[in-house]
Amino acid sequence: MKINYLVVHCTDSPNDRDNVDAAEIHKWHLQNGWSGIGYHYVIKRDGTVENGRPEYWQGAHARRVNSESLGICLVGRDKFTDEQIKTLETLLKKLKGKYENAKIIGHHEVDPKRNCPNFDVQNWWSKELA
Repeated sequence: MKINYLVVHCTDSPNDRDNVDAAEIHKWHLQNGWSGIGYHYVIKRDGTVENGRPEYWQGAHARRVNSESLGICLVGRDKFTDEQIKTLETLLKKLKGKYENAKIIGHHEVDPKRNCPNFDVQNWWSKELA
């Protein structure tokens, strides 16, 4: 699978739900009738990264680009912790090292009906690189 996009998402769960993790999201996605968690990585409120789907398994997180992307999900709605943002930066740098031509985008960029992840990922990323 050629990775052209690294897509950042949020769970859209209340910002104070510190107990949301990859196992919980897996349950939610099974309840949607999916074959399990749709994201490849989950970043918990404390900044811990948990694995979702393996990178070689097509995601179920951004319909238009699932076959050419990895999904990274921040737990929360619109107030992410400093730890989450630091971890997101570290994870994206690691993935860009592996998939150097992949474009970093927010879910809303491939699905304009969504507000996910509730911030401008490309603008944030360009400032991180400055």
